[in-house]
Amino acid sequence: MYLKKIDGPRAVKLPDGTMMTRADLPPAETRRWVASRKAAVVRAVQFGLLTSEQAIERYALSAEELMSWVRASARHGEEALKATRVQKFRQPEVE
Repeated sequence: MYLKKIDGPRAVKLPDGTMMTRADLPPAETRRWVASRKAAVVRAVQFGLLTSEQAIERYALSAEELMSWVRASARHGEEALKATRVQKFRQPEVE
C-alpha cells in the first residue's frame, strides 16, 4: 500500500483517549460549516494534526475566522460554535 507523503502527523491522540486522523476532518471543499465540522477543525489545530496555516489554506478561511472558532471553543465548548448561539457566546468582552 502506498501512503501519500504529508507534512505533519497522520493521527493524534486526543485527551479522552480517542485517535483523530486526517480522515476525520471535513472535506477540503466544505462550504457549509456546522458546529461539528468547526469543532473537528479546531481539535485538529489544537492537538497538532494541522497547523493553523494548513487549516486556513485547506478550508479557505480567514485567520480571524479560525481564531474566533478556537477562542469560542476554548471559552464555552462546542456549543459556542453553533450559529444559533452567536448572541449568547460571542458578545464583546468588557475590559
